[in-house]
Amino acid sequence: MQSNEEILKFLGEGAYGFVNLVKYTKRDGSSFHAAVKNSYAEDFENLQKEFQILCELRGYPRIVECFGDNLEEGFSSYGNKVHKLLLEYASEGSLSSFMENYSDRKLPEPMIKDFTRMIVEGLVCIHGHGYVHCDLKPDNLLVFLCKGSSSYELKISDFGNSLEVGEIPHYWGFDFPFVGTPIYMPPESLVDGVTTKTLDLWSLGCLVLEMYTGEIPWLGLDINDLALRLLDDKAPEIPECVPCDAREFIEKCFSKKPEERGSAYELLSHRFLCGEEEEKLKLKLRIRPRAFKDVSEKKPLKFKIFPSKAPQFKKVLSKILRLKTIMPVKTLDCNQVCVQ
Repeated sequence: MQSNEEILKFLGEGAYGFVNLVKYTKRDGSSFHAAVKNSYAEDFENLQKEFQILCELRGYPRIVECFGDNLEEGFSSYGNKVHKLLLEYASEGSLSSFMENYSDRKLPEPMIKDFTRMIVEGLVCIHGHGYVHCDLKPDNLLVFLCKGSSSYELKISDFGNSLEVGEIPHYWGFDFPFVGTPIYMPPESLVDGVTTKTLDLWSLGCLVLEMYTGEIPWLGLDINDLALRLLDDKAPEIPECVPCDAREFIEKCFSKKPEERGSAYELLSHRFLCGEEEEKLKLKLRIRPRAFKDVSEKKPLKFKIFPSKAPQFKKVLSKILRLKTIMPVKTLDCNQVCVQ
Protein backbone atom coordinates (compact mmCIF):
# COMPACT_ATOMS: atom_id res chain seq x y z
CA MET A 1 0.00 0.00 0.00
CA GLN A 2 1.76 3.15 -1.23
CA SER A 3 0.86 5.86 1.30
CA ASN A 4 2.20 7.89 4.15
CA GLU A 5 1.31 6.77 7.64
CA GLU A 6 0.89 8.67 10.88
CA ILE A 7 0.43 6.91 14.22
CA LEU A 8 -2.35 8.73 16.05
CA LYS A 9 -2.57 6.72 19.25
CA PHE A 10 -1.96 3.40 20.96
CA LEU A 11 -5.13 1.27 21.14
CA GLY A 12 -4.08 -1.80 23.10
CA GLU A 13 -1.95 -4.89 23.45
CA GLY A 14 -2.70 -8.60 23.22
CA ALA A 15 -1.03 -11.97 23.30
CA TYR A 16 0.30 -11.66 19.75
CA GLY A 17 1.21 -7.99 19.48
CA PHE A 18 0.00 -4.43 19.90
CA VAL A 19 -2.49 -2.24 18.05
CA ASN A 20 -2.15 1.40 16.95
CA LEU A 21 -4.61 3.78 15.33
CA VAL A 22 -2.91 4.92 12.13
CA LYS A 23 -3.89 7.54 9.55
CA TYR A 24 -2.91 6.64 5.98
CA THR A 25 -2.68 9.35 3.35
CA LYS A 26 -2.58 8.20 -0.28
CA ARG A 27 -0.77 9.91 -3.16
CA ASP A 28 -4.03 11.39 -4.45
CA GLY A 29 -4.53 13.17 -1.11
CA SER A 30 -7.30 10.93 0.19
CA SER A 31 -6.88 9.37 3.63
CA PHE A 32 -8.37 6.72 5.89
CA HIS A 33 -7.92 5.40 9.42
CA ALA A 34 -6.99 1.83 10.29
CA ALA A 35 -6.40 -0.16 13.44
CA VAL A 36 -3.00 -1.71 12.77
CA LYS A 37 -2.11 -4.92 14.55
CA ASN A 38 1.67 -5.29 14.91
CA SER A 39 3.39 -8.62 15.61
CA TYR A 40 7.06 -9.48 15.94
CA ALA A 41 8.83 -12.18 13.93
CA GLU A 42 8.10 -14.97 16.43
CA ASP A 43 4.35 -14.41 15.99
CA PHE A 44 4.38 -14.01 12.22
CA GLU A 45 2.77 -17.38 11.49
CA ASN A 46 -0.09 -16.64 13.86
CA LEU A 47 -0.71 -13.22 12.30
CA GLN A 48 -0.51 -14.72 8.81
CA LYS A 49 -3.11 -17.32 9.73
CA GLU A 50 -5.43 -14.61 11.09
CA PHE A 51 -5.00 -12.61 7.89
CA GLN A 52 -5.87 -15.64 5.74
CA ILE A 53 -9.03 -16.31 7.75
CA LEU A 54 -10.11 -12.67 7.52
CA CYS A 55 -9.51 -12.68 3.77
CA GLU A 56 -11.71 -15.74 3.47
CA LEU A 57 -14.46 -14.07 5.53
CA ARG A 58 -14.06 -10.70 3.81
CA GLY A 59 -17.34 -9.02 2.92
CA TYR A 60 -19.44 -10.53 5.68
CA PRO A 61 -21.07 -7.71 7.70
CA ARG A 62 -20.53 -9.26 11.16
CA ILE A 63 -16.79 -9.83 10.68
CA VAL A 64 -14.23 -7.06 11.04
CA GLU A 65 -12.75 -6.10 7.66
CA CYS A 66 -9.06 -6.31 6.83
CA PHE A 67 -7.35 -4.15 4.23
CA GLY A 68 -4.80 -5.07 1.58
CA ASP A 69 -3.78 -8.29 -0.10
CA ASN A 70 -0.77 -9.01 2.11
CA LEU A 71 0.65 -8.28 5.52
CA GLU A 72 2.84 -5.18 5.60
CA GLU A 73 6.26 -4.82 7.16
CA GLY A 74 7.63 -2.02 9.28
CA PHE A 75 9.51 -1.18 12.45
CA SER A 76 8.42 -0.58 16.01
CA SER A 77 9.36 2.53 17.97
CA TYR A 78 12.32 0.52 19.30
CA GLY A 79 13.56 -0.33 15.82
CA ASN A 80 12.41 -3.94 15.82
CA LYS A 81 10.94 -5.43 12.64
CA VAL A 82 7.17 -5.97 12.84
CA HIS A 83 4.50 -7.42 10.58
CA LYS A 84 1.30 -5.38 10.24
CA LEU A 85 -2.32 -6.37 9.76
CA LEU A 86 -4.58 -3.45 8.78
CA LEU A 87 -8.12 -3.59 10.12
CA GLU A 88 -11.12 -1.26 10.02
CA TYR A 89 -11.21 1.06 13.00
CA ALA A 90 -14.07 0.81 15.51
CA SER A 91 -14.62 4.31 16.90
CA GLU A 92 -16.64 2.98 19.85
CA GLY A 93 -13.96 0.50 20.87
CA SER A 94 -14.49 -3.03 22.13
CA LEU A 95 -17.71 -4.28 23.69
CA SER A 96 -15.88 -4.41 27.02
CA SER A 97 -15.03 -0.70 26.94
CA PHE A 98 -18.44 0.17 25.47
CA MET A 99 -20.19 -1.44 28.45
CA GLU A 100 -18.36 0.97 30.77
CA ASN A 101 -20.63 3.74 29.44
CA TYR A 102 -23.62 2.15 31.17
CA SER A 103 -24.53 1.92 34.84
CA ASP A 104 -22.93 -1.20 36.40
CA ARG A 105 -21.91 -2.20 32.83
CA LYS A 106 -25.47 -3.48 32.23
CA LEU A 107 -26.73 -2.91 28.71
CA PRO A 108 -30.40 -2.17 27.86
CA GLU A 109 -32.29 -5.34 26.93
CA PRO A 110 -33.15 -4.29 23.33
CA MET A 111 -29.45 -3.63 22.74
CA ILE A 112 -28.51 -6.99 24.27
CA LYS A 113 -30.85 -8.77 21.87
CA ASP A 114 -29.54 -6.83 18.88
CA PHE A 115 -25.91 -7.46 19.82
CA THR A 116 -26.57 -11.15 20.49
CA ARG A 117 -28.22 -11.56 17.10
CA MET A 118 -25.23 -9.93 15.41
CA ILE A 119 -22.78 -12.22 17.23
CA VAL A 120 -24.79 -15.30 16.26
CA GLU A 121 -24.91 -14.13 12.62
CA GLY A 122 -21.13 -13.80 12.74
CA LEU A 123 -20.79 -17.30 14.18
CA VAL A 124 -22.98 -18.70 11.41
CA CYS A 125 -20.48 -17.26 8.93
CA ILE A 126 -17.38 -18.46 10.82
CA HIS A 127 -18.71 -21.98 11.44
CA GLY A 128 -19.99 -22.18 7.87
CA HIS A 129 -16.41 -21.79 6.67
CA GLY A 130 -15.20 -24.59 8.93
CA TYR A 131 -13.62 -22.45 11.66
CA VAL A 132 -14.14 -22.03 15.40
CA HIS A 133 -13.30 -18.61 16.83
CA CYS A 134 -12.12 -20.10 20.16
CA ASP A 135 -11.82 -16.77 21.99
CA LEU A 136 -15.21 -15.10 21.94
CA LYS A 137 -15.26 -12.41 24.66
CA PRO A 138 -16.12 -8.69 25.02
CA ASP A 139 -12.53 -7.63 24.25
CA ASN A 140 -12.75 -9.33 20.85
CA LEU A 141 -16.06 -7.77 19.78
CA LEU A 142 -15.90 -4.31 18.20
CA VAL A 143 -18.68 -1.70 18.35
CA PHE A 144 -19.35 0.57 15.37
CA LEU A 145 -21.71 3.52 15.13
CA CYS A 146 -24.08 2.96 12.21
CA LYS A 147 -23.85 5.64 9.54
CA GLY A 148 -26.70 8.12 9.57
CA SER A 149 -28.21 6.86 12.83
CA SER A 150 -27.64 6.65 16.55
CA SER A 151 -27.70 2.83 16.63
CA TYR A 152 -24.73 0.49 16.89
CA GLU A 153 -23.51 -2.66 15.23
CA LEU A 154 -21.17 -5.35 16.48
CA LYS A 155 -18.43 -7.20 14.61
CA ILE A 156 -16.29 -10.16 15.62
CA SER A 157 -12.54 -9.57 15.58
CA ASP A 158 -9.24 -11.11 16.72
CA PHE A 159 -8.95 -14.48 15.01
CA GLY A 160 -5.50 -15.14 16.45
CA ASN A 161 -6.71 -18.20 18.37
CA SER A 162 -9.12 -19.45 15.70
CA LEU A 163 -8.83 -23.07 14.59
CA GLU A 164 -10.38 -25.39 12.09
CA VAL A 165 -13.14 -27.67 13.36
CA GLY A 166 -11.60 -30.78 14.95
CA GLU A 167 -8.15 -29.25 15.30
CA ILE A 168 -6.22 -29.49 18.59
CA PRO A 169 -4.12 -26.41 19.39
CA HIS A 170 -0.42 -27.05 19.92
CA TYR A 171 -0.48 -25.11 23.18
CA TRP A 172 -3.22 -27.25 24.73
CA GLY A 173 -2.01 -29.50 27.53
CA PHE A 174 -2.31 -30.44 31.15
CA ASP A 175 -0.60 -27.26 32.34
CA PHE A 176 -3.06 -25.02 30.48
CA PRO A 177 -6.09 -27.07 29.39
CA PHE A 178 -8.01 -24.25 27.76
CA VAL A 179 -8.39 -23.48 24.08
CA GLY A 180 -9.14 -19.79 24.71
CA THR A 181 -9.69 -17.39 27.63
CA PRO A 182 -10.50 -19.72 30.58
CA ILE A 183 -13.55 -17.93 32.04
CA TYR A 184 -15.34 -18.17 28.66
CA MET A 185 -14.42 -21.81 28.00
CA PRO A 186 -16.77 -24.84 28.31
CA PRO A 187 -16.14 -27.96 30.43
CA GLU A 188 -15.17 -30.14 27.45
CA SER A 189 -12.20 -27.88 26.70
CA LEU A 190 -10.53 -29.45 29.75
CA VAL A 191 -10.93 -32.99 28.47
CA ASP A 192 -9.11 -33.32 25.16
CA GLY A 193 -8.77 -29.88 23.57
CA VAL A 194 -10.58 -30.88 20.36
CA THR A 195 -12.05 -27.77 18.77
CA THR A 196 -15.80 -27.92 18.11
CA LYS A 197 -18.33 -25.31 17.02
CA THR A 198 -20.25 -25.74 20.27
CA LEU A 199 -17.25 -24.28 22.12
CA ASP A 200 -18.18 -20.86 20.71
CA LEU A 201 -21.81 -21.32 21.79
CA TRP A 202 -20.81 -21.75 25.45
CA SER A 203 -18.75 -18.55 25.16
CA LEU A 204 -21.82 -16.88 23.62
CA GLY A 205 -23.85 -17.80 26.70
CA CYS A 206 -21.18 -16.19 28.89
CA LEU A 207 -21.34 -13.04 26.77
CA VAL A 208 -25.12 -12.69 26.97
CA LEU A 209 -25.02 -13.24 30.72
CA GLU A 210 -22.30 -10.59 31.09
CA MET A 211 -24.31 -8.03 29.10
CA TYR A 212 -27.24 -8.54 31.50
CA THR A 213 -25.32 -8.60 34.78
CA GLY A 214 -22.35 -6.39 33.96
CA GLU A 215 -20.04 -8.94 35.59
CA ILE A 216 -17.55 -11.31 34.01
CA PRO A 217 -18.38 -15.03 34.38
CA TRP A 218 -16.93 -16.86 37.36
CA LEU A 219 -16.13 -13.59 39.13
CA GLY A 220 -13.75 -14.13 42.07
CA LEU A 221 -12.56 -17.63 41.11
CA ASP A 222 -8.91 -18.39 40.46
CA ILE A 223 -7.82 -20.67 37.65
CA ASN A 224 -7.69 -23.81 39.81
CA ASP A 225 -11.16 -23.31 41.29
CA LEU A 226 -12.50 -22.60 37.81
CA ALA A 227 -11.02 -25.85 36.48
CA LEU A 228 -12.65 -27.80 39.32
CA ARG A 229 -16.05 -26.22 38.61
CA LEU A 230 -15.82 -27.02 34.93
CA LEU A 231 -14.68 -30.60 35.59
CA ASP A 232 -17.82 -30.92 37.72
CA ASP A 233 -19.90 -29.73 34.71
CA LYS A 234 -20.89 -26.51 36.42
CA ALA A 235 -21.96 -23.37 34.54
CA PRO A 236 -22.00 -19.72 35.62
CA GLU A 237 -25.04 -18.91 37.76
CA ILE A 238 -27.89 -17.07 36.03
CA PRO A 239 -29.54 -14.57 38.43
CA GLU A 240 -33.31 -14.20 38.73
CA CYS A 241 -33.19 -10.72 37.16
CA VAL A 242 -32.48 -12.26 33.73
CA PRO A 243 -35.75 -12.46 31.71
CA CYS A 244 -37.25 -15.87 30.97
CA ASP A 245 -36.51 -15.98 27.23
CA ALA A 246 -32.93 -14.85 27.80
CA ARG A 247 -32.52 -17.43 30.58
CA GLU A 248 -33.67 -20.20 28.23
CA PHE A 249 -31.22 -19.01 25.57
CA ILE A 250 -28.29 -18.91 28.00
CA GLU A 251 -29.22 -22.30 29.49
CA LYS A 252 -29.20 -23.82 26.00
CA CYS A 253 -25.71 -22.40 25.42
CA PHE A 254 -24.68 -23.88 28.80
CA SER A 255 -25.99 -27.38 28.05
CA LYS A 256 -23.70 -29.99 29.58
CA LYS A 257 -23.82 -32.11 26.45
CA PRO A 258 -22.28 -30.03 23.63
CA GLU A 259 -24.62 -31.52 21.00
CA GLU A 260 -27.63 -30.19 22.95
CA ARG A 261 -26.46 -26.60 22.38
CA GLY A 262 -27.49 -26.94 18.76
CA SER A 263 -25.86 -24.72 16.17
CA ALA A 264 -25.47 -20.99 15.63
CA TYR A 265 -27.93 -21.22 12.76
CA GLU A 266 -30.54 -22.87 14.99
CA LEU A 267 -30.04 -20.26 17.72
CA LEU A 268 -31.05 -17.54 15.27
CA SER A 269 -34.64 -18.81 15.47
CA HIS A 270 -34.70 -18.97 19.29
CA ARG A 271 -37.54 -16.92 20.73
CA PHE A 272 -35.04 -14.72 22.58
CA LEU A 273 -33.83 -13.38 19.23
CA CYS A 274 -37.24 -13.26 17.52
CA GLY A 275 -39.29 -10.08 17.62
CA GLU A 276 -42.71 -10.14 19.28
CA GLU A 277 -44.59 -10.07 15.97
CA GLU A 278 -42.35 -12.79 14.50
CA GLU A 279 -42.93 -14.95 17.58
CA LYS A 280 -46.71 -14.54 17.24
CA LEU A 281 -46.50 -15.53 13.57
CA LYS A 282 -44.47 -18.64 14.44
CA LEU A 283 -47.07 -19.54 17.09
CA LYS A 284 -49.90 -19.21 14.56
CA LEU A 285 -48.02 -21.37 12.07
CA ARG A 286 -47.60 -24.04 14.74
CA ILE A 287 -51.27 -23.97 15.75
CA ARG A 288 -52.99 -23.57 12.42
CA PRO A 289 -52.35 -26.99 10.84
CA ARG A 290 -53.69 -28.73 13.93
CA ALA A 291 -56.72 -26.52 14.38
CA PHE A 292 -58.02 -26.20 10.84
CA LYS A 293 -58.38 -28.25 7.71
CA ASP A 294 -58.04 -26.86 4.23
CA VAL A 295 -61.45 -27.21 2.65
CA SER A 296 -61.00 -24.52 0.00
CA GLU A 297 -60.97 -27.01 -2.87
CA LYS A 298 -63.63 -29.33 -1.51
CA LYS A 299 -67.16 -29.37 -2.85
CA PRO A 300 -69.86 -27.64 -0.77
CA LEU A 301 -71.49 -29.82 1.84
CA LYS A 302 -74.80 -31.34 0.78
CA PHE A 303 -77.50 -31.94 3.37
CA LYS A 304 -79.98 -34.73 2.99
CA ILE A 305 -83.61 -33.72 3.54
CA PHE A 306 -85.73 -36.41 5.06
CA PRO A 307 -89.37 -36.38 3.92
CA SER A 308 -90.65 -37.38 7.31
CA LYS A 309 -89.32 -38.05 10.78
CA ALA A 310 -89.57 -41.54 12.15
CA PRO A 311 -91.08 -41.80 15.66
CA GLN A 312 -87.74 -42.91 17.15
CA PHE A 313 -85.92 -39.95 15.55
CA LYS A 314 -88.56 -37.56 16.96
CA LYS A 315 -87.89 -38.84 20.49
CA VAL A 316 -84.13 -38.34 20.17
CA LEU A 317 -84.62 -34.87 18.67
CA SER A 318 -86.95 -33.75 21.43
CA LYS A 319 -84.42 -34.88 24.07
CA ILE A 320 -81.66 -32.84 22.39
CA LEU A 321 -83.90 -29.77 22.22
CA ARG A 322 -84.75 -30.07 25.92
CA LEU A 323 -81.06 -30.32 26.82
CA LYS A 324 -80.30 -27.30 24.62
CA THR A 325 -82.78 -25.12 26.51
CA ILE A 326 -81.46 -26.27 29.89
CA MET A 327 -77.70 -26.07 29.14
CA PRO A 328 -76.44 -22.89 27.36
CA VAL A 329 -74.10 -23.45 24.48
CA LYS A 330 -70.48 -22.71 25.36
CA THR A 331 -68.50 -20.46 23.05
CA LEU A 332 -65.74 -22.43 21.42
CA ASP A 333 -62.18 -21.17 21.35
CA CYS A 334 -61.04 -20.67 17.76
CA ASN A 335 -57.99 -22.83 18.40
CA GLN A 336 -60.18 -25.74 19.52
CA VAL A 337 -62.43 -25.92 16.43
CA CYS A 338 -62.34 -29.32 14.79
CA VAL A 339 -63.82 -29.96 11.34
CA GLN A 340 -64.91 -33.52 10.79
